[in-house]
Amino acid sequence: MKFRPRRSVLYMPGSNARALEKARSLPADGFIFDLEDAVAPDMKSEARDLVASAVRGGGFGKRELVIRVNGLETEWADDDIKAAVEAAPNAILVPKVETAETVREVSARMSELGAAPNIRLWAMMEAPLSILNAGEIAAAGAGKDSRLACFVMGTNDLAKETGAAITADRLPMLSWLTTCVAAARAYRLKILDGVYNNFRDMEGFVAECEHGRSLGMDGKTLIHPTQIEECNGIFAPSPGEVAFARKIITAFAQPENKDKGAITIDGRMVERLHAQIARHTVTIADAITELHA
Repeated sequence: MKFRPRRSVLYMPGSNARALEKARSLPADGFIFDLEDAVAPDMKSEARDLVASAVRGGGFGKRELVIRVNGLETEWADDDIKAAVEAAPNAILVPKVETAETVREVSARMSELGAAPNIRLWAMMEAPLSILNAGEIAAAGAGKDSRLACFVMGTNDLAKETGAAITADRLPMLSWLTTCVAAARAYRLKILDGVYNNFRDMEGFVAECEHGRSLGMDGKTLIHPTQIEECNGIFAPSPGEVAFARKIITAFAQPENKDKGAITIDGRMVERLHAQIARHTVTIADAITELHA
């Protein structure tokens, strides 16, 4: 797909064969097959084989498949990256990315292993240095040989590392979230919000999804299938937004408007920058339709 919606990206434990199979029938936009936090040390090798087999086996349609490897400092990282490259997912997610050098190192390693150019690199932003170096990390994605495509917020680890509270309004983490959004956008990366831990609290989950969208997040990482539907709805443009976006595009395409910086549509002043936003809105809507057709 030329453009991928990433409204809902569900973590799936790599050691759970039943969960990996179930993913094929779930309406998430993407899946993170986890070899790290969700897998016990004595199950790492088995999980690696299960995930690689699942990715190679296909059956996920056009949904995005991502493998989260173990941290580069661990004994499992090299084997994880090698197996992931051979399985050829859409992306490899690296935990605890703290410096731009990590991005360059993993990108180079993937290329050495023969990874296709379209296998991207995602970075977990989940440590104090991740936040302090967010701009430099994002800038590493601008290099010719870089594979970096997406930031994934690791709010639970940020809370653990800093002692910050996880609150309903997310004020303790607000500056970290917005810093990463700004860094991602400066270098044309995508960014996904962190997980909401209580999957039975749908009201709280919806509020956090709406907050994430208001901050500019592309979507949210999830821990349970019951969160998918609400998340998809919140991070998708509404039918009204799509209809008005198409009206803006059509209006600016008229010969009499081609040189105008602003026009009036339905009593509202619309500037040419809104036409750019409108095209993005329509691109998202069309990609969602294509993904789940």
